[in-house]
Amino acid sequence: MRTIDIFKLAEHSRFTSLHGVVLAWCGLVIIFDGYDLAVAGIALPYIMKDLDVGSAHAGIMVSAALSGAMCGAVLLGTLADRIGRRRAIALCVGLFSVFTAAAGLAHDPVAFGVCRFVAGLGIGGVMPAVVAQMTEFSPHKMRGTLVTLMFSGYSVGGMMAALLGKGLIEHYGWQAVFFAAAAPLAIVPFLLRSMPESIPYLIRQRRNAELAAIAVRLSTDYTPRPDDRFVIATEPTTASTPLRSLFANGRGTSTCMFWLTFFMCLFMVYALSSWLTKIMANAGYSLGSALTFVLILNLGGMLGAIGGGMLADRYSIKRVLLGMFALACVSITLLGYKPPTAALYVLLCMAGAATIGTQIVVYAYAGQYYPLSVRATGIGWASGVGRLGAISAPVILGVVVAMRLPLPLNFMLMAVPAAIAFMAVLLINREPRNRGACASHGNRPHGPATAGATATALGEH
Repeated sequence: MRTIDIFKLAEHSRFTSLHGVVLAWCGLVIIFDGYDLAVAGIALPYIMKDLDVGSAHAGIMVSAALSGAMCGAVLLGTLADRIGRRRAIALCVGLFSVFTAAAGLAHDPVAFGVCRFVAGLGIGGVMPAVVAQMTEFSPHKMRGTLVTLMFSGYSVGGMMAALLGKGLIEHYGWQAVFFAAAAPLAIVPFLLRSMPESIPYLIRQRRNAELAAIAVRLSTDYTPRPDDRFVIATEPTTASTPLRSLFANGRGTSTCMFWLTFFMCLFMVYALSSWLTKIMANAGYSLGSALTFVLILNLGGMLGAIGGGMLADRYSIKRVLLGMFALACVSITLLGYKPPTAALYVLLCMAGAATIGTQIVVYAYAGQYYPLSVRATGIGWASGVGRLGAISAPVILGVVVAMRLPLPLNFMLMAVPAAIAFMAVLLINREPRNRGACASHGNRPHGPATAGATATALGEH
């Protein structure tokens, strides 16, 4: 009997058509996911007018999807282990497509919020599934690049929402951009047929024929035998790394600073995504201009995600993050002074790069900082706290908008989290006292972020 470690086979493989298939499907799903998350912010001015809700209540309506996303990440992530990742991804696509479209039929804020909450279950549940799928099949030397490319789909989805919004809302009403979210249902049968199933699920189900077919597509050097036995190497789990480990050996302050950084970063992302259109409309810009601003913001996010990862591979990741948060603070503040159009577009692109694009670099830094034995716990808790920032941002900004403050003050308040995140990153210890543990796993907390670190950070959650 021959024992095959299929994960090792995947890690050492070259890029093949199988990787292309996984990247294409995961990227497409992330694009649809990004569209569904951005669509409420795009249509917000019209929703508020049609449903007769104020800014504070509108913030709660927008945050309903984010609350659902937090629940979906936990509930549907667990379900994926039972039914297989491929079916879990298809289920999530079905959830956010159907219930985002259903929100377009809502005639009151409660019905709208309920539909968005259920859609959020799919929006949140699909992310860990596609990240794990992409990480699982990627060659080690390309993992960071492939995961980063896949994640840029969120910005593409946001741009699609802005483009469709410009074409549909004025002619057919805000409901049209929600109805368009039902389109991904058409791809579900093809996804179930052509996306490979997750490797751990196939091994648990002892589906050796499918595993052998995957192994052949991963490596031309592999020749299947009838007696092949596929295994997964034993790895540490979060069960062996309790929460208190994050505060041991001098990591306590840094752990709190990571939590604060995640919270503030996601707060900025969802504050801008949810309220930029409405704030710009209040400032006197037309709907078409306001939607163009969202388009440019997401374009900047895509460039920042890819460029930030490349900079972090070459330079100190801590310095890269400090630079990105400083850029976010300056660019967001300057947006409030209504600069000339060309300068406004540049500032919006910079703001998108320094907020949306910064998320991946923050994940990479956390994955690099913690040793392997506590890495999953560290990233999991930081990500959970960050979700609270995402949920609270639309609500808090709704209250701010309701106060009808001057435009510069609106953007100054949105820039405050960037300044706080800058200080938090500055206070992260470059080298915790458990240097031996870090060294034993090849994690230098102050060195450059490698592609593998980025992928590990994202892939575990």
